[in-house]
Amino acid sequence: MPRFLTMIRIDEQTLPGQEPDPGFGERAAALFEEINKAGVMRETHGLLPTAEGTRLTWSDGKISTTDGPFTETKEVVGGYAITETRDKAEAVEWTRRFLEIHPEHWTVSAEVRQIEEG
Repeated sequence: MPRFLTMIRIDEQTLPGQEPDPGFGERAAALFEEINKAGVMRETHGLLPTAEGTRLTWSDGKISTTDGPFTETKEVVGGYAITETRDKAEAVEWTRRFLEIHPEHWTVSAEVRQIEEG
């Protein structure tokens, strides 16, 4: 079965001030229990803020490094999941369900990409 990487994108400038509603943790736990029972989740984690990261760029034959935060970027990857599903449609469906458990006042997006095997 194909594997998919889902990158969860957030606006790091606005999200920290937005608290989740009281039911968010319960909804997340229920969804993660369901996805684990379905046997499709391989790995998932949130990421530390970009202030803790370093960006490396290869350009004109040289490496440059920039320490975070990366304030020039509106959306950053805030977490990821690796799933193994029948097809892309199933991976997209799990991702849709994950986005829907978030508070309505949050803006969260996701990109689902198949992992190149072999």
